[in-house]
This record gives sequence, structure tokens and C-alpha cells, in this order.
Amino acid sequence: MSVKTSTLALVLMAGAASADCGPDAGACKIPGGTYHIVLPDGVTGPIPAILLLHGYGGEGLGTIRNKPMVNLMLGHGYAVIAPDGQPRSDGEGQTWDFHPDRPATRDETAFLTSAADDATTRFGLQRDRMLLAGFSIGGSMTSYVACAKPEAFAAYAPVAGSFWRPHPKACAGPVRLFHTHGKADRTVPLEGREIMPGFVQGNVFEAMGIWREANGCPSPDPNGTRSLGIYTIEDWTRCTPRASLSFALHDGGHSIPKGWAQMAIDWFEALP
Repeated sequence: MSVKTSTLALVLMAGAASADCGPDAGACKIPGGTYHIVLPDGVTGPIPAILLLHGYGGEGLGTIRNKPMVNLMLGHGYAVIAPDGQPRSDGEGQTWDFHPDRPATRDETAFLTSAADDATTRFGLQRDRMLLAGFSIGGSMTSYVACAKPEAFAAYAPVAGSFWRPHPKACAGPVRLFHTHGKADRTVPLEGREIMPGFVQGNVFEAMGIWREANGCPSPDPNGTRSLGIYTIEDWTRCTPRASLSFALHDGGHSIPKGWAQMAIDWFEALP
């Protein structure tokens, strides 16, 4: 089955309209890369959007094919944008130039910003109502964009991915961020781990401290802790005005856990 046929079949199953990005009706091409998009059916006016960044070895089309998650987002009236990373050197899928101390072949922050801008122009999206989210390495990429250019998107929701060492000394400014992680994650452990010499995953708890500092939070202690299904969520809301920081933990491993999409949308829509 061709990419065109599979993409159109997915759209029909999802009950959504796919934007035609060219003669192949496949990925939308912009300088530096490509992205995939699915639009909610019957929504008029500027459409909010969620950009989803795939993990290591994934691809944008694979993200779009996660029908339960994508359908939920479409059902809430969001366009779903799935940018493509860059080909891995071994040819097995794609990845992101996320690590600030590693040579980069693409400015990922600029690419993701361009993808959002291009989709806004082509499909009538609401540029100031876009949530950037990502899983695993995509979560790390989401975190680095939020740190370097917090104004690039309305809010950020990394899942099972955070900073690597050396951690950023500081971030550019206040951010609205919802981090989700599994206590039993052994692929990206909360405390971090060394992948190879000089390539070390960071500590998520330390990362939360960096976010608190960026948001001007007066205390390391959250001002609220709540339970939601499988999650225990800590909230820091008494920080810099309009900043927001939440940390959701669950007992599972390295995955996008059940209920995450609904939880992230509810958080995003409750922001001022």
C-alpha cells in the first residue's frame, strides 16, 4: 500500500479530513523536512493544534497511525501535526538533533516552528493555541524547545523524555509545561542513566528544578498534589504569572500511558 493510500485510509477510519499537501497527498514539505497532518471534521474558524514528536526510530506517519490517541484529539477539535525527524545513520527510522552538545544537521527548534507556521497558513490553524508534545526522544526534543524558546508554542507536554547531561544551566524564560513519566521506566529512568561514555540521560527531578527556577516558583514543594486515575500529579501554580508547571507520575514503564491524551488536553484547555 502506498503512503498516499495508507494515509487516506487512515483519515477515513478516523472520520477526519486530510489536507492535500501536493500531488501525492502525503507529507507536507517545507524547507528542512516534512510533517503529516490530520484535521478535525466539521470544525470552522481557526483550529487549535497538537504537534506530536515521535520517539527514537519512529516517524511522523507512525504517530498519525496511533488511531485511538489521534481520534481523541480530533474529537476535541484539534488538528494533529506529526513532524518527521531526521533519518538515523543506520537507516532504521528517524530521530531528533535534540542534544545541545552534539553536532546538529538541522536546527530543530527552527524546523518545528516553521512546520507550525506553515500548517497555520495552509490549513487555517490557530497559531497561538498549539501544544507541542513528544514521547521519549521526542519528549527530550520538546523539553529543549521549551527551554530555548518558550514562546514558540503555547504550552509543552513531554512524555518519558527530558534533558540530558549536562543539564541546561538555565532556560530562556517562564514556560507552561506538563511532564509525564513512569516510575518503572527503565529506558529513560527518572534518575537518568549512561547510554554510552559521554552520552548520559539526565535526572528528571533535577529537570523539574530547572523548570521551577525558570518559572520563578518560590518553593520546590508543589502547592497542590492530586490523583487522577493512574496518575499522581504535582502542580506549581503560584509562580510567575501565566506560567504553569505540572509533573504527573504513574507506576508504568516507558510508554505513552493510558489516559495521557485526555489529561494533557484538559490541562492545556484549563490554562489562562
